[in-house]
Amino acid sequence: MNVRRRHISGIAVTAAAALGLGTLSACSGDSAAAGNTDKFDVVASFYPMAFLAERIGGDHVNVSSLTQPGQEPHDLELSTKQRAQLEETDAALFLTGLQPAVDEAIGQSGVKTKIDAATLTALEEHGAEAGGHDHEGEAAHEEEHAGEEHAGEEHAGEEHTEEEHGHDHSHEAGGKDPHIWLDPVKYAEVAEGVGKAFEKADPDHAADYKKNTEALVKQLGDLNTKFETGLKDTDTKVFITTHSAFGYLAERYGLTEEAISGLSPEAEPSAARVKELEKMAKADGVSTIFYETLVSDKTAKTVAQDSNLKTDVLDPLEGITDKSRGDDYFQVMEANLKALRTALGAK
Repeated sequence: MNVRRRHISGIAVTAAAALGLGTLSACSGDSAAAGNTDKFDVVASFYPMAFLAERIGGDHVNVSSLTQPGQEPHDLELSTKQRAQLEETDAALFLTGLQPAVDEAIGQSGVKTKIDAATLTALEEHGAEAGGHDHEGEAAHEEEHAGEEHAGEEHAGEEHTEEEHGHDHSHEAGGKDPHIWLDPVKYAEVAEGVGKAFEKADPDHAADYKKNTEALVKQLGDLNTKFETGLKDTDTKVFITTHSAFGYLAERYGLTEEAISGLSPEAEPSAARVKELEKMAKADGVSTIFYETLVSDKTAKTVAQDSNLKTDVLDPLEGITDKSRGDDYFQVMEANLKALRTALGAK
């Protein structure tokens, strides 16, 4: 659909000609490059953004993803080919704070429609613990976490906590947690904003974008109801993960996520943090440590073995691979719900 052609550097043109601008998204079956089709061309930063574009755009869009299936998105570096691709697309859909290289490239690009999901819902600050549950363990433990019924309200001493847990927020946008797609309610808010942006950028198909957005928002509402019902009555409200990706989900459903590391999936926990988690697991009746599909499970299994706990997968849905418990966002989220119900002792 892209009828405008912007000036691209000679290096970018040469790279594009040599390598081709192939579609990278697992969502899109169209092998044509974004920007070179008769459809509304969208470059998405990673899977959750590509999924929204596919579902909202339907037959009217050609979606490509900057993050390939199985690639850990946080540390993505863009190739010259991908930067050239951004100059040829009709729209870029991304999430500020998750992928610094993408934020920079899109900011510097000449793409007309830039849709930042982080501006379509409220982002909050989450550390290694997030959620709305008061611990049932030792008084000292309760006192340590007092006032955290709503993560993000109090941040006094946050620098100490991050240092203690071995996590650096410097790669996140202002310390905000970007994992909004794991909360179906926030993801629906983003979907509504993306739908409106598509309607404005491609008015010829606005009616279809609106209809598709409404259908997606309804499906996300149904998913939210499943989580609310499924996690309402459980033996414990605490779960442990390797990566602090589930803060929004925890807050939404009255749970507490305790992460071995912080928002960075590659951060190594300190010995003090591991010891703290072992005590907390015993006090709160935690049975399982969750790990994810795109990052090594070594840390989770080591901590679990030392604490005599089980391990299982809780997928942060940053990409779909053959190891994923489902073929799309909704299937994997329902698998996550099943895993949480088992670990938390749901009735």
